[in-house]
Order: sequence, then structure tokens, then C-alpha cells
Amino acid sequence: MIPSGFEYHRPSDLPAAVKILDEHGDEARVLAGGHSIIPMMKLRMADLSHLIDLQDVASLKEVSVSGDTITIGAMVTQAELIGNDALAKAAPILREAALQIADPQVRYVGTIGGNVANGDPGNDMPGLMQCLDATYVLYGSDGEREVDAREFYEAAYMTARADNEILTHIKIKATTAGYAYEKQKRKIGDYATAAAAVLIEQSGGKVTSASIAMTNLSDTPIHSVGAGDALVGTACDAAAINAAIAAMQVDIQPNEDNRGPIEFKRHVAATMLRRAIERAWSRA
Repeated sequence: MIPSGFEYHRPSDLPAAVKILDEHGDEARVLAGGHSIIPMMKLRMADLSHLIDLQDVASLKEVSVSGDTITIGAMVTQAELIGNDALAKAAPILREAALQIADPQVRYVGTIGGNVANGDPGNDMPGLMQCLDATYVLYGSDGEREVDAREFYEAAYMTARADNEILTHIKIKATTAGYAYEKQKRKIGDYATAAAAVLIEQSGGKVTSASIAMTNLSDTPIHSVGAGDALVGTACDAAAINAAIAAMQVDIQPNEDNRGPIEFKRHVAATMLRRAIERAWSRA
């Protein structure tokens, strides 16, 4: 399929990009990696008059690890995430999750900003950002503001980002917690049938904190507070893991689709979470 005609813009800074968004309103979209918007345009599911390519905005390609604060520019690719040793040391779950996104070709072009900003419930990074309690930095004509990732997703493809705002950076606290990202998919390159992100801290053989998030099991990524709480104070034994899985099942709302019926998805979600908890605990 060939998309409808559109005007291509390639600004060199954020004010210029936002100016184009302000001028064209809902007829314009920013282009990060393009793996969502381009297929939608080719299928005529999206008909846009203006695409704003952010490749020349250098500030969006920066990664910094300063103390316990990690800042990642929205145009950093998944391959760059994987190859950054400082990031791998400060938050190793990032590399583990990025390695499970699509395939190497996609990861060389797909960006972390594009993955989190469009509100696709099938994307891996939004769930991971719930687990990491990340903060999103948005820039628009009224200036800059920050939104907690856990408050960002409102429904499938609907977020707290205004039409004239651009996601510029993601802020994350460095973590030494035990970690794991487990994902089940039908084939290489596919979205998850279900995925689980887990961080666990322990002291004296007991869980002191746990953060758990699930992917592609509702219209938005799910941060399951109940699942994390079920592990705290326990030795992460079988009973505690079962309690965490039961709490997670209350929070998710999977739909039947070509990845399977609802009960199958709940079964896969339980399996992914059990594996993720066991592996994160082994690393805590």
C-alpha cells in the first residue's frame, strides 16, 4: 500500500518542531522511528498531511547517567539502549527488555520515545516504564512539563500528551534491584501475547519492595500494586508468588484476539509473571 500524499518536515530544534505542530494541529504528527505511524499511513488507517521527522534534533539523542538519575532522549534507538554499558549498569532491565523488542532491523531504527509515546498497549516499553516508575518530559508551546509514566496512559492510543506536545526525554532512577522481563510472543518480531516486568529488592532473605507491570493485557500497561505488595515481607516462596499472580489477575483485562482467547491470555500472563518473579528474586 502507498500512503496518501503528505508534506515532510525535518526541523533542527524543538521550537521549530512545535511551531509546525501548532500550525497544522491534528493534521500533523511527529516521526520518531516510524514503526507505528508509517504502517498505519500505508494501510490508510491514518491520513496525515504533515510528518515532522525529529532525526535532526540532536538533544533528543542524548543519554546521561548522573548519580542515581538516568535521562534518555526520546530519539535514542533500541539498539543504542542495548549497546550503552552505563545504562546496562544503572538499570539492566532496560537492556533485557529492549533485546526482546521486534528484531535487530527494527531495533536499529525504532526509538524509545516512539515506543512509549503513541499509547500502543502492545509495545514493551510502556509496561517497563510503569515498573521503573519513570517520568516523561513533554515540551510544547507553553513550555516543558513532566508526567509520571503511571499517569500517562488513558486508553489504547490515548495519552496525557497534548496534540501540540512532543515527548523529549524519559527520566528513571537507577536501580540495583533484582530484575527480569519475561515475554511470550507467537513468533520472532511479534508483539507480546503477555509480558511481565519485575523489580525486587531484598534484605535478610525477605522482599523489601517489589514493582510489577504487565504488557498487552489491557488497553493500557498495568502497574499491579497488589501483585508487588503480595511479595513484600515474604521470602518470595511459592505461596507469595501465587498471591502475587492472583493479585495481578484482578488488575488485567485481556481481550480475545488473534493471539488467543481471554483464558489463554490469563494463563500466559500467570506463567510470564511467575518466571519473572523467580528470576528477579534470584538476582536480588
